[in-house]
Amino acid sequence: MLLQPGPADADRRDREPIVIGHRGAAALRPEHTLLSYETAVALGADFVEPDLVSTKDHVLVARHENEISGTTDVGDHPEFASRRTTKTVDGVPVTGWFTEDFTLAELRTLRAKERIPGLRPGNTAFDGVALIPTFDEVVELAQRHGVGVYPETKHPTYFDSLGLPLEEPLLDVLARHGWKDRRDRVFIQSFETANLRDLRTRTTLPLIQLINTSGAPYDRVAAGDPLTYDGMVTPQGLGDVAEYADGVGVATSRIVPAGPDGRLLAPATLIRDAHRAHLDVHAWTIRDENSQLPVDYRLGDPASPAHPRATGNVTGWLNTLYDLGVDGVFADNPGTARAVLAARSRR
Repeated sequence: MLLQPGPADADRRDREPIVIGHRGAAALRPEHTLLSYETAVALGADFVEPDLVSTKDHVLVARHENEISGTTDVGDHPEFASRRTTKTVDGVPVTGWFTEDFTLAELRTLRAKERIPGLRPGNTAFDGVALIPTFDEVVELAQRHGVGVYPETKHPTYFDSLGLPLEEPLLDVLARHGWKDRRDRVFIQSFETANLRDLRTRTTLPLIQLINTSGAPYDRVAAGDPLTYDGMVTPQGLGDVAEYADGVGVATSRIVPAGPDGRLLAPATLIRDAHRAHLDVHAWTIRDENSQLPVDYRLGDPASPAHPRATGNVTGWLNTLYDLGVDGVFADNPGTARAVLAARSRR
């Protein structure tokens, strides 16, 4: 089904970019917890973003990956020690504990923890506090606060192979809460393509094709298809994406590439080309810490041990992306993205 340009294409310049709370407010609370999503809402996010994986009993839960040793205290539970295993996920061997080997009731005995404590030591104060939320709970939270949801289907080909497809329960949860129309506050995103094409035949909800910095969609790799992410950002590639998706979610390096010294080069033509194809462009991921910003926007003494996690000139980086015409940003600290937009509106 070819998507026809909608009214939004005519007034893109008049629309304020959306702020997407990346995994909630991951800069301030352990990611993919109700604590994180609630903080994102309080800071002004328009949407909260849950990454979705499946439990053994086919319930969608919010985790960055289906391997959960880095985001929960599962390693401290002797009753689950025997479930540690190695699996091949998207062609890569991964060792740990996996959501698909646990029922929801079993996952509820675990508690979340900060995934990168070295970068965000303050978040460790919340270790052991939060449960793993279900997608249903995230939607309820979003609707209670009047914001949208921006779910990502994680490893859809892999979960299909287990008989645990992600798309059906995702649409079921959204429909149960009354979200099933193109104008509802939902974006569904994926790094793969086949599931988005399939979703296009089932729903009018907006779909976003994620495009990584390198490599290729795993479903295309598994099928022996030569398509790469590089190919998808060409004008022809973006035109192909527009046949089934409403926008692209791209790494900021696709918008402004960096040279060998880490300093930014001239902007790419991706935003212009995507808009010509009637695709929105949502950029990921905006993070406050120096180590997560382009070299040009880092502040302070690089020799200081605190420099990597100190706040850089994230305001300047956001203004650059907004000036280039992005339609939305994924932000670990959505309050920063919202504050920059507020300041711009007062100019």
